[in-house]
Amino acid sequence: MEQFKKLPLSALEEYPASDAAAVHKKYLEEYRDFRSKIVVLDDDPTGVQTVHGVHVYTDWSLESLRQGLEEENSMFFILTNSRSFTAGKTEEEHKNLARRLVKAAGETGKEFLLVSRGDSTLRGHYPLELETLKNVLEEETGKEIHGQILCPFFREGGRFTIEGVHYVREGDSLVPAGQTEFAGDKTFGYSSSHLAAYAEEKSGGKYRQEDTILISLALLRTGAYDRITQLLMETQGFRPVVVDAIVESDVEVFATCLLRAMKAGKRFLIRCAAAVPKVLGNVSTIPLLTAKDLWRDEVSHAGNGQVEDGLSNCGQETEHNAHYGGIVLVGSHVKKTTMQLEALKRAGEEGGIRTGLEFLEFRVKACFEKGGLEAETKRMIVKAEKVMSQGKTAVVYTSRTLLAPEGMSREALLRLSVNISDAVTAVIEGLHRKPRFLIAKGGITSSDVGTKALKVKKALVSGQVQPGIPVWRTGPESRFPGLSYIIFPGNVGDEDTLRKIVEMLA
Repeated sequence: MEQFKKLPLSALEEYPASDAAAVHKKYLEEYRDFRSKIVVLDDDPTGVQTVHGVHVYTDWSLESLRQGLEEENSMFFILTNSRSFTAGKTEEEHKNLARRLVKAAGETGKEFLLVSRGDSTLRGHYPLELETLKNVLEEETGKEIHGQILCPFFREGGRFTIEGVHYVREGDSLVPAGQTEFAGDKTFGYSSSHLAAYAEEKSGGKYRQEDTILISLALLRTGAYDRITQLLMETQGFRPVVVDAIVESDVEVFATCLLRAMKAGKRFLIRCAAAVPKVLGNVSTIPLLTAKDLWRDEVSHAGNGQVEDGLSNCGQETEHNAHYGGIVLVGSHVKKTTMQLEALKRAGEEGGIRTGLEFLEFRVKACFEKGGLEAETKRMIVKAEKVMSQGKTAVVYTSRTLLAPEGMSREALLRLSVNISDAVTAVIEGLHRKPRFLIAKGGITSSDVGTKALKVKKALVSGQVQPGIPVWRTGPESRFPGLSYIIFPGNVGDEDTLRKIVEMLA
């Protein structure tokens, strides 16, 4: 039983601050002649929470990989959605992806740095995905991968790593991750808050806690570049390297040393949350997007007005669908999502949303009835379209009771979750008209909406509407080209964040 205690928020202020401008300048000096393309494998679509102006590909065909490698941008994302996969499927797909990436890199003459973007609350297929990538890359290239970087820091979501312990902000406290609801996840549960112990736990003892290297805040804040670089140069045997971080400049100090070590011949794979890609790709910080930004993007990037299957494919209704309603799809079951849904309900009851809201519950228990999910999907489509035709916002949400039948294995639970997600996603797929706006809540839900319902192959990340809540602008091949699609992670924001976004757009 771990002994770590909650910390007050003031603990974040106890370390001497770095000179952020000087740290950034030093990083740029290393970054300018770093020629490797940064390829981010995203296990759900929320990994673009901190970036803008980069592309997301939803498949890993050779064609897509070549296109990504040949882009002018220094970085691109591949949405694997592997958090919804079984262990067997994620291993198979990561093998395929790694082999194709090596082939595409050879054909284009590009080097690459591979980043595995996972959950900032430590859920996901770790270490399976990293080990699969390592094995294939070493086999295909003949070059050793010396270490694995673990950095789940994500400030916008309230995730901080201090002295190797990962914390999740809850109100005015920092709670060790192993003591949060996320650690009790039915599929990806864990008990360790110290990342070295977490690596040992999840690897079944393969990566021993005492062998893990810690890049501490003490090293980062004192600018110990030479010492950090030396530690990276000494890394062998795919040893885990845990990185402390509570502000972005901490990551920049580490990234400077990482690039130095890589230029000297060391090779690493990175397992991180959304903060690291922003730093590695030198992505600037921009203001949060407004409703005007989203409507302007839709008009300027809509398709050519062609109609397919009787649908307006580019959303060119007058005033950007101003007289047609939007839709919110809520699939996540975490406590924070339920609180946000309740806050939105209260706003609707109090008349706080200009256009009005209607809440439509998708009965997940229908999964136990023959043909039940299909029938429930059809019922939701009819109801949602009626609501939107009245200019109101339809809020479709899954029953808040989490189904976990006694005796069902983790993999069976994951399959059940995917079946329900498919049925909920089909609500969007079945719409006959482009909604005024679309918000999907939850990682698996938002991925399936993007790839299955909207048929997105390539999207551009516009930015964020609230901290940690990204917007995709869908490509011309998608069902609704130019749509600003809001991807709302289940575990991000405060109680009123969903309400604020809907109020802005409705």
